[in-house]
Amino acid sequence: MGLNLESLNQELETLKTKLAMANQRIAELEENPRSSEEVVPVKTNLSETPVEIAPLHEADATLKRSVQRIAMILQADKIAIMFYDRESGELRAIPPSVNVEEVKLNHFRVRATHGVSGLVFRESKPVIYHDAVHDPRTEDDHLSILGVSNGICVPLIIEKRDEEHRVIERNTIGVVHAFNKRHGEEFDEEDQHLFERMAKNVASIIANLQLYREVVEERQELLQTFESVSAGLLLVGAEGRIHQMNASARAIFGLNDSPVGKMIGEVIQSEELDGTIQGARGASEGAQGEVNVTIGGSDRIYQANAAHVKGDDGRDVGVVVILSDITDLKNIDKMKSSFVAMASHELRTPLTAIKGFSSTLLEGIDDDLYTRDDQKEFLGIVVSECDRLRRLIDDLLNTSRIDAGESLKPNYSEFPLKELMDKVIKVQQQSTQRHTLKADFVEPLPDTIIGDQDKLDQIITNLMNNAIKYAPNGGDVTLHAFVEGDWLQIGVEDQGMGIPADHLGKVFEKFHRVNNEDNRKIYGTGLGLYLVKHLVEQVHLGSIWAESEVGKGSTFWFKIPVKLDVDLAKEAND
Repeated sequence: MGLNLESLNQELETLKTKLAMANQRIAELEENPRSSEEVVPVKTNLSETPVEIAPLHEADATLKRSVQRIAMILQADKIAIMFYDRESGELRAIPPSVNVEEVKLNHFRVRATHGVSGLVFRESKPVIYHDAVHDPRTEDDHLSILGVSNGICVPLIIEKRDEEHRVIERNTIGVVHAFNKRHGEEFDEEDQHLFERMAKNVASIIANLQLYREVVEERQELLQTFESVSAGLLLVGAEGRIHQMNASARAIFGLNDSPVGKMIGEVIQSEELDGTIQGARGASEGAQGEVNVTIGGSDRIYQANAAHVKGDDGRDVGVVVILSDITDLKNIDKMKSSFVAMASHELRTPLTAIKGFSSTLLEGIDDDLYTRDDQKEFLGIVVSECDRLRRLIDDLLNTSRIDAGESLKPNYSEFPLKELMDKVIKVQQQSTQRHTLKADFVEPLPDTIIGDQDKLDQIITNLMNNAIKYAPNGGDVTLHAFVEGDWLQIGVEDQGMGIPADHLGKVFEKFHRVNNEDNRKIYGTGLGLYLVKHLVEQVHLGSIWAESEVGKGSTFWFKIPVKLDVDLAKEAND
C-alpha cells in the first residue's frame, strides 16, 4: 500500500505542477487591461520590426479585421487561411475568411506535398498564379470549388529573435491565399510584398491563438484527470485558499458545491488535515497523517499524503494533498489482531483440556483411581476437543485455499435431504442443554437433492453452531426448510443477541465480528461465515443473506438449486 501511495503522490505532484503552470500561463496570456482598439507590442518579435497584435482575448476579432484589411488593400475578392495539421500532414482552411462559404471552407484542404499551397508551405516563398484553371501548380488545390481564376499565396512564417534582433528560429505554420483581383486586374510583385508583410501579422495572431488553445486544452485535460482520480485530491495555495478539489475530495467532506477560492479553514475543520498541510510546507519529502471524518453517522479514516508544490520558476504553488480511504485496512488490522488473540484462545482451550484429561488418566493408570466410566468420559472429552481442534485447523486451511484461488474439491452426488438435516439437529442438540433445537420443514420437500453432501452438512452445522453460540442465554434454534420453484431455501433462526443493521452486510467477511461487550465474551475465529458463504455460492451456486434485529435474534438464510447443474458447478470450481 505504501509504495502505491508513494507512486500516486509523485504522479499527482507532477500533475498539479503542470496544472498550476497551465493556469499561470493562461492568466499571463489573458492579462491585458487595454481596450479592444489598442494593440500590444510583441517584444519577442516574429517579424523584422515589432508586430502589433490585439490582446489575446480579442485575437479572433483582430484576426478577422486583419483578413478583411488584406482583402481591401490587395483588392482581392476572397481570402483564405490554411493551417498545417501535423497529424494529417494536410494544409486545412481555417476561419476567418473573406467571401468563402463555410461549407466550401471546410472542404478546402490539400496535402502539404501537393499543389500551390504545398509548394508555398514547403519552400516558404510566395507564388503568384494568373490562371488557376490551367496552371499545373494549382491542379491539386481544387481551387475551382472556390471559383478562383487568379491568385497569390504567401507563407505564414513565425520568426523568433533574440535581444540583439537576430533570428533564432523560423517556422512556417501555414499559408494564406488572396483570390481574384478585382476590376479584372491581376496580382503583381507590389501586391506580393504587401501581402507578405501583412501575413506576418496574421501569423503572429494565429500563433498566439494556437498557443492559447493548446494551453487551455492541456489545462482541461489536466483538470479532467484531476477530477476523475478516485483518491481525494486537494490543492491549497500558499495563502491557504483552496485552488482545486476533485469530486472524491468533495464527497469525503460532504461538500455539494465547489469550495474553490475559499479559505480551507472555512470549508474543512480538521486539525489533523491542517497539521499535515503545515508539515508539508516545511518538509522537502512531504508529510503524512491520518484524517478522521464522520459523514452521515459513518466514521471513516483517510491517510493524507501532502507534498509542497513549486513551479519551474520556484514560485510557491501550494500544497497538494492525496486522501486515501484506509478505513477497511485499519479494520482489517484490528480484525487480524483480534483473530490472532481468538485463534490463540481457540487453540489453547482444546489443548489445555486434552493435556489436562490425558495427564489425569496417566496419573491414575497404576493406582486404578478412575473407573471405566470415568476413563470413558475423560477420553470422550479428549476426542471431542481433538475434533474441535481439527475443525479450527480445517477452517484455517480452507480459508487459505480460498484466498489462493484453489477449489475445496467438491464431491457432487444425489443424497437424502431430510435425513441430513435431522442428523445435524441431533448432533447439535447434544452440545447444548440451554437451547431447544426445532425443525420447521414446509412440505413437500424433495426426498433427495443434488449437491455436495458433506459441504451442505458443514453449512447447516456451522449456522446452527453460530446460532447456539450467539444465543448464550438459550432459547429456541429453528431449522427452516421449504422449496420455492427450483430452489431449496434453508434458514437457521435463533433468539440471541441479534446483529446491528450496519453489520449485516459484513458478517460474511473474513475475520469480521461485531464489536460489543457481549460478543467479546464469545470466542471464534471469524472464519465460519466466510467459509459458509463460499460453500453456498461457489460450491452450490446459491446465495446467502442474514436478517436480524438487535436483542431479538437472527435468521441466516441460504438457497441452493434443488437439482444442481453439476457440470456448471464443476466449471465454476475449476
